[in-house]
Amino acid sequence: MNSVTTIALLIAALIFVVALLYSTVGHAGASGYLAAMALFGISPLVMKPTALVLNILVAIIGTVRFYRAGFFSWRVFWPFVITSIPASFIGGALTLPVPVYKSIVGVVLLYSAVRLFFSASRADQKETTPPPIVLALIIGAAIGLLSGLTGVGGGIFLSPVVLLMHWTKTKETSGVAVAFILVNSIAGLLGHVSSVSLVPVQIVYWAPAALIGGWIGTILGTRVLPVAGIRRWLSLVLVLAGGKLLWEVIALLLHR
Repeated sequence: MNSVTTIALLIAALIFVVALLYSTVGHAGASGYLAAMALFGISPLVMKPTALVLNILVAIIGTVRFYRAGFFSWRVFWPFVITSIPASFIGGALTLPVPVYKSIVGVVLLYSAVRLFFSASRADQKETTPPPIVLALIIGAAIGLLSGLTGVGGGIFLSPVVLLMHWTKTKETSGVAVAFILVNSIAGLLGHVSSVSLVPVQIVYWAPAALIGGWIGTILGTRVLPVAGIRRWLSLVLVLAGGKLLWEVIALLLHR
C-alpha cells in the first residue's frame, strides 16, 4: 500500500467519524470534512467541491430520516431557503485567492468549534415562535453566500441562530438544518459545476465512509442520544484544523 492510499484511507476514517457525529445533530459534516482534508494538506481547490459532494450524500440521508421521524418544520424552513439557494449558487461561482479562502475556512472552522462546544448542553427551555419572514430572508441570503464561498452547507450557522432566537426546538432544528444543508450544497456545487472535475479519485474511499457514517448517525440522531461530550471533543479537532489554516495564511503573509 503506497503513501497516497494510506493517506486516503486515514482521511476516509476521519470522514466516517465526522459524518457519524455531525449527522446525529442534523448536520452533514462539511466543516469536519474540510478539517480532515486540511490536516493532511489537501489543496483548497480540491477541498471545496469534495466537501460539497460528501455533504450532499449525508444530507440526503439526514433529510429523509429526520422528516420521517417528524422533526421538520416547513414554516421555519422555507423563508431561509428562498434566498439562500440563489446566494449559495452565486457563492459557489466565485473563486477566491488561496489565502483568502484559507482565512475564511479557518474562521468557519473556529466558529463551528465554539458553536459545538457551547451548545453541547443546551436544552429546550422556552416556547418557540416562527421567525419573522423578512429577517429570515436576510439571514438566509447571508448564510447561503457564505455556504457557497466556503463549501459548507450552512447548517452550522443556521442552527445556532434558530435556537438562540427560539424559532424551533432542538430536534426540529436538526431537521430544518439538514434539509437547508442539502439544498444549499446542491446550489453551491451547481454554481461552480466545473469544479466537480477537481474531486479526487480518492472519493471512492471517502464517499462510502460518509454514507455509512451518515446512515448510522442519523439513526442515532432521531432517537435519544447524549451528544454533549462528543460535540466538545469534535470542537477540539475543528480548532486544530482551523488554527492550522490560519497559521498557514499568517506564515505566507510574513514571508512576503
